[in-house]
Amino acid sequence: MVTPALRIRNVGAGCRGTNAWLRFAFAGAALVLLGACGKAANELPRQPIAVTVMTVVTRDTPVDFEFTAQTESSRAVEIRARVDGFLDKRVYTEGQPVHAGQTLFLMDPKPFQAALQSARGQLAQQEARLTVARANLARVLPLVKQNALSEKDRDDAIGNDKEAEAAVIAAKGQVQAAELNLGYTTIKSPLAGLSSFAKQQDGSYVTAAATGLLTTVYQLDPMWVNFSVSENELLAYRDQIEKKQLRFPPDNNFDVTVVLADGTVFPSRGHINFTNPAFSTQTGTFLVRASFANPQGSLRPGQFVRAVVSGAVRPNAILVPQRAVLQGSKSHFVWVVDNDSKGHERVVEVGAWHGDNWFITDGLKPGERVVVDGAIRVIADTPLKITAAPDAAAAALQQGESQTLARGQSGNTMTN
Repeated sequence: MVTPALRIRNVGAGCRGTNAWLRFAFAGAALVLLGACGKAANELPRQPIAVTVMTVVTRDTPVDFEFTAQTESSRAVEIRARVDGFLDKRVYTEGQPVHAGQTLFLMDPKPFQAALQSARGQLAQQEARLTVARANLARVLPLVKQNALSEKDRDDAIGNDKEAEAAVIAAKGQVQAAELNLGYTTIKSPLAGLSSFAKQQDGSYVTAAATGLLTTVYQLDPMWVNFSVSENELLAYRDQIEKKQLRFPPDNNFDVTVVLADGTVFPSRGHINFTNPAFSTQTGTFLVRASFANPQGSLRPGQFVRAVVSGAVRPNAILVPQRAVLQGSKSHFVWVVDNDSKGHERVVEVGAWHGDNWFITDGLKPGERVVVDGAIRVIADTPLKITAAPDAAAAALQQGESQTLARGQSGNTMTN
């Protein structure tokens, strides 16, 4: 049985335990608060976002237009038989260069030799008749003057002479035709170029109409390069010219460079020598043709190449690196930096690409600063740590000069 005194002592011990627990809880809370205060006091302020910035400038910038093109022989001649007969022999090597006047095929000449001999016989016969008619006329004319013969006899003699003379002329024409037909049995190339395969084999009977095509010779120098400009492109160029955003060279004297399928550049430059006056009704495109000197025969007909047309200029153009232009939900925009080094979003109108840069047609003014690197991290009205970026226009010009130098070096390599 617990005594009252002991009961009082236990109650006091419980109170002392409760007070100790409360003091421990308050001490823990105080430590947490002190730690939080220390953390807030030691936290570093947010650092400015590091970006590179370029100053907008305007400059006349040369531009190139690139088109898919195809080479074409400047003179592709079909070699055909002009007379009917048997093909005796092909005397050229298929696929090899031929020179003007070189014999390509030989036909059986014997029937044409016989026809020529017959025509010459007819000519000799008519010439004999003419000789008799003229001798008779020479005898008749004096007798008519002496009234020994009638005027009818004179007229008959004159008519016989004219008739014999006409027969001689006709016979000479038959001889010339027979000589031509005999000459056509030797088939020659009318130009220097590259020969194709033979479409008729030795011993075949060929006719001038149906089976007369024997082969084709392609002239390689000069070589034509054809490309097409769509109606939309042409209208866009006209609109940009009217707005002073594009300027073509005087008399449209463009330089054309050919880039081959493997990326090498053909060494010689060409010039546009023909533009079709009408659009194609099938494709809606405008045919343009450039001519290239091709003395080594490096270009062959039918190659697919890229035609780079140079000579146009965009006056007072603004160039901005492509990485500085961001795509919004409705438009493109850039970050423009104000005098307090803070970024502000600016909607811009973009034009064509130029290397790694973009033409800006509206939205920027000369002297403004645009964020180039780090644009994706910019927050509006937030201080920026700015580093100067290279001038986009100057870099584009330098890139164009480097490309021109590379084309020239590639061309020298091909020439060597």
